[in-house]
Amino acid sequence: QVHLVESGGGSVQAGGSLRLSCIADGYSFCMAWFRQIPGKEREGIALINVYESASVADSVKGRFTVSRDNAKNTVYLQMNSLTPDDTGTYYCVAWLARYGCDSYRGAGFGDWGQGTQVTVSS
Repeated sequence: QVHLVESGGGSVQAGGSLRLSCIADGYSFCMAWFRQIPGKEREGIALINVYESASVADSVKGRFTVSRDNAKNTVYLQMNSLTPDDTGTYYCVAWLARYGCDSYRGAGFGDWGQGTQVTVSS
C-alpha cells in the first residue's frame, strides 16, 4: 500500500494550463489520474507504467499529458487548453503490476489520493 498526495490544483481561466503532481511514498508499477466531474461518473483519464508507457483518454487527448519521475515516485498531469468542462476533482491512483497497466481496471485494487480540485472559469 502506498500513500499518495496530489497537488497543483486550483482555479484557472479557460484556455489556461495547470500541472498536477502526485507523490507516492513508495513504488507503484502503474500510476493513473482519474477525475470526478459534477454530474458525471468518475473517469480514468491517463495512466503510465514504470517503463513510462502511457496513454490518455480520448476526452483529453491532445490537451493532457501524463509523465512520471521514478526516482521521485511522482506522476504528473500536464493539462493545457482547459475548458469549464474540465472542472472537477482530480485523483491520483497507484497499483501493482499484477493488475496490469493497459486499462483502468487496476484502480479498483489500487491506492487513491485525497484528490485536488480543478476549477476552470469561462
